[in-house]
Amino acid sequence: MNNNSGFEVIRIVTASDDMPPEKVALIARRFAEHLHIQGYTIQQETDSSLIGGYVIYAQGTKYDYSFAGQLSRIARHLKTDRGTDADQSADPDEAAEIHRSLTEALADFNESPAMLFEDDELWEGEDPEQEQKREKLLSDFALASQVEQVGKVISVSDGVAKVSGLENCVASELIMFSENSYGIAMNLETDSVGVVLLNECRDVVEGVMCHRTGTTVSVPVGRGMLGRVVDPLGNPIDGKGIIRSTSRRPIETPAPGIISRSPICEPLSTGITAIDAMTPIGRGQRELIIGDRQTGKTAIAIDTIINQRGKNVLCVYVAIGQKMSNIVQVAKTLEQYNAMEYTVIVAASASQPASLQYVAPYAGCAIAEDFMYNDHEDVLIVYDDLSKHAQAYRAISLLLRRPPGREAYPGDVFYLHSRLLERSAKLSDDLGGGSLTALPIIETLSGDISAYIPTNVISITDGQIYLESELFFAGQRPAINVGLSVSRVGGAAQTKAMKKVAGPLRISLAQAREMAAFAQFGSDLDVNTQKQLKRGEILNEILKQEQFSPMQMDEQVVMLYLATNEKLTFLDKEDAKEYVTEFIQRMSVLHPEIMKRIIESRVLDDDTKKEIDEIEAEYHAMFVAEHKEYQHREA
Repeated sequence: MNNNSGFEVIRIVTASDDMPPEKVALIARRFAEHLHIQGYTIQQETDSSLIGGYVIYAQGTKYDYSFAGQLSRIARHLKTDRGTDADQSADPDEAAEIHRSLTEALADFNESPAMLFEDDELWEGEDPEQEQKREKLLSDFALASQVEQVGKVISVSDGVAKVSGLENCVASELIMFSENSYGIAMNLETDSVGVVLLNECRDVVEGVMCHRTGTTVSVPVGRGMLGRVVDPLGNPIDGKGIIRSTSRRPIETPAPGIISRSPICEPLSTGITAIDAMTPIGRGQRELIIGDRQTGKTAIAIDTIINQRGKNVLCVYVAIGQKMSNIVQVAKTLEQYNAMEYTVIVAASASQPASLQYVAPYAGCAIAEDFMYNDHEDVLIVYDDLSKHAQAYRAISLLLRRPPGREAYPGDVFYLHSRLLERSAKLSDDLGGGSLTALPIIETLSGDISAYIPTNVISITDGQIYLESELFFAGQRPAINVGLSVSRVGGAAQTKAMKKVAGPLRISLAQAREMAAFAQFGSDLDVNTQKQLKRGEILNEILKQEQFSPMQMDEQVVMLYLATNEKLTFLDKEDAKEYVTEFIQRMSVLHPEIMKRIIESRVLDDDTKKEIDEIEAEYHAMFVAEHKEYQHREA
């Protein structure tokens, strides 16, 4: 930190104010000589807690030559030395052994107690041997005492601190203000560092000292996180006690390269027929869920998590900028359906600072990556939602006075999400074959998917599921717009059985939608048009699905087989869902071997089709006999 004259400021904090100015000047001169400082000014302060000695601040670094600092380092050395394990014994006969162990541990403490810059003998003589000895003692002291780089808070405003003195600070480094106050270095300028505070740091005020930690933000990871609700720093907030985790992982790590990945070939079943049939999701894929507010985006994500029960998929749900009451409701729902035992919830509510909302998705991704890399598991992560994440980052960037761009977002808002979503992958067999599947959620305004953030995330992901308000209010739930929804992985993420029955589905729905647009202009329709419209109505009805009721793959295959082979066109659309549901229940109870065969083989062969046709013909006759309104049609 430089003063106005351009000289370096050497700040010397002494234990008492009775140290003569000549001695202070001598210490400063020798210290400047050691660090090769040409010009400097001296600033002296007093701190009685140092007991004795002094602390020197220069060039953004703290050099602790005080008695209090040395006692602290001795205590730390004794705690970590293996010879002090004997002090855990309460046996008085071992007192001599304890004394010997402590003596040996102190002998290993390689820090000289001498006041190095006051030792005249050390600084006398200019011969190379004396200079070499002096430099070795000083470097040994610096190594033993863990010299800290420190800075001073210039100003604090809206959760952002401007700090001077951290000359060697690196981007995204964790800066420590006190035991409970941390921040992330985000702006590295020539004379200051912009630090975003990670929590409500009331003790961070102008003039407070801080120091570098040399690390980035990290979170606890491991199996102990499962079933827990944590904040973005990994601290539990569910009232279930501490999390027993022995390892941590940085929240930001590079995405795996091309060589580390393998093709996506295994489906991740959502249990929602419309998605599994028309926009299938593979393990390792990034599928965007996009739509206006209150159109069922979170419902799809929660249903997908519930459907992973028994499928060897671990889940991480990241809530960003939501009301805490909504997050609690999600946790209760997952608990109710026994899904919390394989799920971690990372919660950054709307009431928390923008910095924690910014950190949350990266923290959730780090937790998920540990399962993928170290446990070789398949993992599903939901980011709910990235619109609020971008808004939190915009707030931080504006406070840091970064130049605003389109819609006031900073220029690197694309990189914000790309570096997060690129971490999703299907790993190669050499790396264990785990996968990380991402379901980011984006909220649109009045259906505008061409807005800045939606287009950014659409271009990063491998497809999107578009939920439309008009369909939702018309009773089509999930309200998936088939025309705008797409999966760029496609059939590679489907079983052969599903691919076979889902093939004609999208075409039939598209044809029915096109015919319906023309049919509204006239009443005289030919038989073929009426048939296509009827097929579309039936398909829309059977694709409706209640929340929290995911369907298994065999049930979906049987249902779509009936729908795409004209088995349901005799029904009124109001009866289609009831007919299909009862038929599947009948199959599961009376013919479980057929359903089991579809699950195990993942194929719908001709023999299986023939058996389904026979069972359907029998059920069809029974259904018509029970419903009089269909009897005259059959006649």
